[in-house]
Amino acid sequence: MTNLVHLNALRALEASARHQSFSTAAEELKVTPAAVGQLVRTLEQWVGAPLFYRKTSGKARLIATENTKLALPDIRAGLDKLSLGLDKLQAGSDSGILTVTVSPAFAAKWLLPRIDSFQSSWPDIDMRLDISAKSADFALQAVDIGVRYGAGDWSGLISEKLMTEDVYPVCSPQLLKQNGGVDLTQQTLIHDLSMTDYSGLPSWDEWLKKAALIAVGLTEIDTSRGMQINNSAAVLQAVINGHGVALARSVMARDDLAAGRLVRLFPEIEFVSSLAYYVVYRPESAGILKLQAFRDWLFTQASTDDSFEINKNVDNAGGIESVIKNISQD
Repeated sequence: MTNLVHLNALRALEASARHQSFSTAAEELKVTPAAVGQLVRTLEQWVGAPLFYRKTSGKARLIATENTKLALPDIRAGLDKLSLGLDKLQAGSDSGILTVTVSPAFAAKWLLPRIDSFQSSWPDIDMRLDISAKSADFALQAVDIGVRYGAGDWSGLISEKLMTEDVYPVCSPQLLKQNGGVDLTQQTLIHDLSMTDYSGLPSWDEWLKKAALIAVGLTEIDTSRGMQINNSAAVLQAVINGHGVALARSVMARDDLAAGRLVRLFPEIEFVSSLAYYVVYRPESAGILKLQAFRDWLFTQASTDDSFEINKNVDNAGGIESVIKNISQD
């Protein structure tokens, strides 16, 4: 137990090794670079050997020695266990900071418009949102819970399906009205590049193949052309602004459809994605009260959304009949 006197030094060592810099480690630990350097030197004196090779130039100023590299996995695991232990001490409390990780598009289009109801129900829980397109390391970044999009298999995490979704084309009401219908052969297709890494997500090509079974002529559309955007929320905003037609995901588009900012085209065609939204968290954290509260709230909100059906009685100008008519006149 005497080694625990070096706890702060071990935190400084781990952060310095990960960032290869005292300065960057200091920013993370919210201390000065001099303090981090002193903590590492104290640990080196205790060990009796250097823990880093120092460089005076280049991006990586610190290179871990072989002994340091061997020790780091156990040190990181130990720090993670200590952090988890502190979380469990607070497990019976309905207060504190809850760290939630979500993607930028999910935050903008689903979570933030609904978050007031959680904060009203749990006013003593302060939320820290980690909004990133990259998957967070729950242990390393001290994340409590998150919502991820995919097939539901993430190593080391419990994943519970939150919402499935349909995929369908959408346009703005103004575009639909101005053109008296929507002929996809004459419209700019908007492509969501943020989805290209998700195997199994329906593409324009796949949707059009299914649509062609109902509407002759849709296979003539060139899907290699159009506008490309690498953010799902920005894709929908481009459609709202009248820049073209996008293949939308129902979870992302639900609020805009309900508010009349978007119109669903071809409601006759159902295309269910094989991917879904999942609530994810570490098994060790399952008993934390604030995590349970947020998890239950997410499922309540998702259930409320599922019970609300978007009006599918769109103008015939946006349906299959209009496309067939437009194509036959070309």
